[in-house]
Amino acid sequence: MARKFLYLIATIIFLIVAAFAAYRLFPQQIFAAAFVPSAEFVKPEAVETSAYADPKMWFSRPGMTGETDPSLWTPEGVEVTRTPKVAVFYIHPTSYMKRALWNAPLDDQESQDRARIFLRSQASVFNGVGEIWAPRYRQAAIGAFLTTQPEAQMAFDAAYSDVLAAFDEFIAEIPEDMPIIIAGHSQGGLHLTTLMRQRVVTRPLADRIVAAYVIGWPVSLTTDLLALGLPPCTDPDQAGCMLGFQSFGEPAEPQLLLNAYAASVGFSGELRGQSPMLCVNPITGVLGDEAAADANLGTLVPNEELTDGVITPALVGATCDDRGLLLLGGEPQLGPYVLPGNNYHVYDYPLFWANLRADAERRVKAFLDK
Repeated sequence: MARKFLYLIATIIFLIVAAFAAYRLFPQQIFAAAFVPSAEFVKPEAVETSAYADPKMWFSRPGMTGETDPSLWTPEGVEVTRTPKVAVFYIHPTSYMKRALWNAPLDDQESQDRARIFLRSQASVFNGVGEIWAPRYRQAAIGAFLTTQPEAQMAFDAAYSDVLAAFDEFIAEIPEDMPIIIAGHSQGGLHLTTLMRQRVVTRPLADRIVAAYVIGWPVSLTTDLLALGLPPCTDPDQAGCMLGFQSFGEPAEPQLLLNAYAASVGFSGELRGQSPMLCVNPITGVLGDEAAADANLGTLVPNEELTDGVITPALVGATCDDRGLLLLGGEPQLGPYVLPGNNYHVYDYPLFWANLRADAERRVKAFLDK
């Protein structure tokens, strides 16, 4: 675990590609040949819910130790909770960058190792409040984001079927009255929105949700929100609500993202168009809010040797603009992997690691106080 950030930076270039692909920003003529699978789509064999009773189907779940569970890592001076109050279901982003298959096989060591990196820098946010469950799933290949071929949607559907099976096993194994946090990033955020529409909007499960962290995937306040079953978080102590944001440094040039978003169809069946995106400021926990850098409790920053990471307070502020973009008020120096347009998608979680952790703690307390 001591070398976690060395691995994180070594693989962050793949995150760059994933971030772009998630928003269909790369011109197809340049990247399709490199990333879109050329093989015929072969539907993966369906996974039964019972398959996820096997601990080997999880990156993280209760009973694992810090040696095997990457989500249990924390920066120096931060401790993992010993008395979890909630169960956390986390879906990792794209880590399969090959074009051999439309869906990642679970025995692909390279993609599985990258996924573990994501858990260290993202899911670890929640180890202060709950038991983290993070499934292994046959994610859609990076190339599925770069084409309109029908195989792409088939790949997403196949990936989601694994996520759904894992979630149903998760629900079956945790206590019936245990509160739940659901979270994801990028492709994980995409699958989380489908999961919310199919499971979370129904009672009584919706009444157990502390918060949903749909980070790094755009959600329209106009065409999507109603279908997801939770309101946006408008108060830092609110429970039963949803958070999400897309991070951009300034000057921001988000037109590629905005164009792709405007042309997409929302859950209402209407084009998302110019509708504002969900932007809950991760520093304050309030919809459409702004915050100065001194309110940032800590950004997760790798050291110069890339062997570890530290929490650095007051590094960057954040403001939700009218479009629903989270603007950082400058160009924080986290590394060389900021995407064109000053898109900080790669750093969505690390930028606000300590605030997201505190946010989860507040919302759990508010939920339990009810």
